Formats: sequence, C-alpha cells, structure tokens
Amino acid sequence: MNTLRTAMLLAAMTALFMGVGFLIGGTGGMMIAFLIAAATNLFSYWNADKMVLSMNRAVEVDEKNAPEYYAIVQALAKQAGLPMPRTYLIDNPQPNAFATGRNPQNAAVAASTGLLQRLTHEEVAAVMAHELAHVQHRDTLTMTIVATLAGAISMLGNFAFFLGGNRDNNSPFGFVGVLAAMIVAPFAAMIVQMAVSRTREYEADRRGAEICGHPLWLASALDKIARGAERIPNLDAERNPAMAHLFIINPLSGERMDSLFSTHPNTENRIAALQAMAQRMDGGASRSPQQAPASPQADEPQSAGPWGKPTAPEPPAGPKSNPWGRNPTGPKGPWS
Repeated sequence: MNTLRTAMLLAAMTALFMGVGFLIGGTGGMMIAFLIAAATNLFSYWNADKMVLSMNRAVEVDEKNAPEYYAIVQALAKQAGLPMPRTYLIDNPQPNAFATGRNPQNAAVAASTGLLQRLTHEEVAAVMAHELAHVQHRDTLTMTIVATLAGAISMLGNFAFFLGGNRDNNSPFGFVGVLAAMIVAPFAAMIVQMAVSRTREYEADRRGAEICGHPLWLASALDKIARGAERIPNLDAERNPAMAHLFIINPLSGERMDSLFSTHPNTENRIAALQAMAQRMDGGASRSPQQAPASPQADEPQSAGPWGKPTAPEPPAGPKSNPWGRNPTGPKGPWS
C-alpha cells in the first residue's frame, strides 16, 4: 500500500512540475520541468535522506560518543524488530527529532541536542520509538521525497520570479502565466506537505507508544517539545520549510492549528489520543502529561522500559545517577 501511495505521489508531483513549467515557458518549459522532475525523483529515492541530514547539519554518533542516546535507539529497534538505524545528532537548541531513509535497512533517526537536554530518559525513548514507528511503517521514503520535491517546486517559483520581467519568455499566457506560477509554486509546495497525511503522525504515536510501552511518556514528550518549539527557533528549518513535516513537532514558528493547511496534527489532540490509549492499557489509571513523572521517584520501583527490566529502588548510599542513568566516570559526548 505504501509503495502504491509513493508512486501516486511521484506521479502527481511530476504532473505538478510540468504544469508549473508550462505556465512559465509553454511546451518547452513543460519538457524542461519534466526532465527536472524525473531527475529529482531519481535523486530523491537514493539521496534525499543524505540531503535532509546535511541540511540539518546532522552528525552521526555511536556508542562511544553518545552512549545513552545510542543505547536507547538500539534497544528500541530490537524491541520493534527493526535493523539498527544510523543514529544522528543535530546541534540545535530546539527539542525535536525526525526519521528518514528509503527503507528500514537504510533508515536513519536524528534527535537535536535540545531534545536530549530538555527531556528525560523516558521521554527521549518515547520520541525515538515514534521515529522508529515511522521507519517500521515505511513512511520515511514518502516523507523524505516530499521534502525534496517541495523544495524543487519552490525553486520553480524562483525561476518564475526571475522570468517575470522578461517579455521574451515562452509562456502561452504571457506575464499572467508567469505571475500564476509565482503564486502557485509556493502554495503547491505547501500542498505537497499536506499530501503526507496527518494520520501518519497519529499512527506513529500509537505504534511508538506500543514500542516503548508507555503512552504517557510520549504524551509528556510532545507537550515539552511543542512548548520548546514555540519559544526556540529552528533556523535550519526556517530556511528550508519544505522539510518541516519530517519532524515529530512542527519546527516552524506560527503553525499550531489543526487545520486543513497544517502539516502536523494539533499537539493537544495527539496528547488526548495517547491519554486515551494509556487508559485502555492501564484500565483507567492515567495521568495528564503534566502529572506524568519526569523521572522515576526514588521511593518507587523504576520502570526501565524495553531497554531493561524494572529495577529495585537505589539504596540511599552511594552516588545517585541523573535521569539518564549516566555513569559519572563513563564516556561523554560534547553535548553531555
């Protein structure tokens, strides 16, 4: 089903390319747009993930320079029955994360330094479980292709802008056609993002909660990320808005409504769905994200999630670990 959906999206995008090309340069422009679309589609399949990671200046990490973060992803991937994805870190203060790659065998997950610094161990695990759900559902190929094609459509709009003052352009509609392309292209890029159904996020929330085993962990994480995204700008995403739909929460300023033109569902609606899921799992014993514990209490058993068995409370003697459970003498990355 996902393969058919991706093929339909590629066909629709190619037709849109050709339509904008026709408005700009007539038949010749349409053919050039078709060649650009074909090249972009081919490039997107093989290299869009690398481009998206590069645009976000993501750095690949491993168990040596990011032991806790890498261990979380590794254990969750095992829990979900997925190959270990390449794991990246983005040096960005806004808490956020995304997944990319053409299939589970070539997938990558990326989290920002802001996410690791502002969320607890449990919340980070829930976020990465959400991203692994996208990988498992094979959403990443479609989402990454959409990011690339939306950027290419915006590029056609720029072409129309430069051709706008040229009376010798081949547009059959003259300046009106070029003006239409200038207006249509940015809106078309937005429509492309909307083509990635927002139900993907609800499905990834549901499956991510199943993978980590605690819907309220993800509910609490979404609440923190949404509030962080409102206060902290993501300059890389602002420069490349076509990739906003890749993130777990919209990284752009302003887009907060669960409307026809939103690339993400309303965060409150997602939290409510996760709370309802927690009630079903716990037989009605649920708490709101604000009431969900940020970290295990010292006087109650710790629920370590799928990366480990529940452990007994730590004895009062000896040094206490922080919410990440870091060994103070162990290896640390530059963001620790």
